[in-house]
Amino acid sequence: MRNPSGIALGTHLWLVYAFLYVPILVLILLSFNASGLPTAWGGASLKWYAKLLANASIQHAALNTLIVALSSTFIACLLGTLLALGVEMRARNKGTGKGGNLADTLLMAPMIIPDIVLAIALLSFFNLLKMSLGLHSIILSHVVFNIAFVCAVVRTRLKHFDYSILEASIDLGAGWFTTARRVLLPAIFPGVLAGGLLAFTLSVDEFIIAFFNAGSGSASTTLPMQIYSMIRFGVTPEINALATLVMLVSFTALFASQRLNKVPKAHD
Repeated sequence: MRNPSGIALGTHLWLVYAFLYVPILVLILLSFNASGLPTAWGGASLKWYAKLLANASIQHAALNTLIVALSSTFIACLLGTLLALGVEMRARNKGTGKGGNLADTLLMAPMIIPDIVLAIALLSFFNLLKMSLGLHSIILSHVVFNIAFVCAVVRTRLKHFDYSILEASIDLGAGWFTTARRVLLPAIFPGVLAGGLLAFTLSVDEFIIAFFNAGSGSASTTLPMQIYSMIRFGVTPEINALATLVMLVSFTALFASQRLNKVPKAHD
């Protein structure tokens, strides 16, 4: 006989899943709608995806998004990994085994600051420097919050890292650079890659910070900004198709990040 409390919790779980994902499934279904109406079903068709491929504005926005996401991810991975190593090494040298509360707060601040606040702060900073806005300002803006996510993921990997193998490598005559390149980096690389995939996903989906720091004109328009400009005239199956593709990329990268960031077992 099943436990009534277990049945209630299971029912609650599936209701929450339905609340979260049924609207997304409806959007995906309507992206194959042959009808030009956003909600009236007129049969299955791929014509809206074909229209996307032929739309020059969407192609340009997709290219901009790819440039921003790849560039900001690469910079964030480099700086975030070095930051995570610095924090963990400093903590080990102090013998605490963990970072200080103030250091952790400063590192995680970009993750919890509202996007609108961070967007305005970055825009004010760029204006203070009299710096022009464009793809380069969006890339720098995305790096600011992506560093925190990469650092958090890599630190999780480092907390389960056996530092004795570094000492063994140095004792055997390898220099610090060789040890870092041949021992440390391969061991934490899954965490770095997971952090990079998470940063890539966040950069592809991000709208508010990009909108504030893109400047005028369409030269620096990203996909989320393109979707926003299209949706102001109403939701169409073409927008549903574009949103479906963006979600597919995001879910794939996020799933890969979760798989790569699994904590290794003790015998691994």
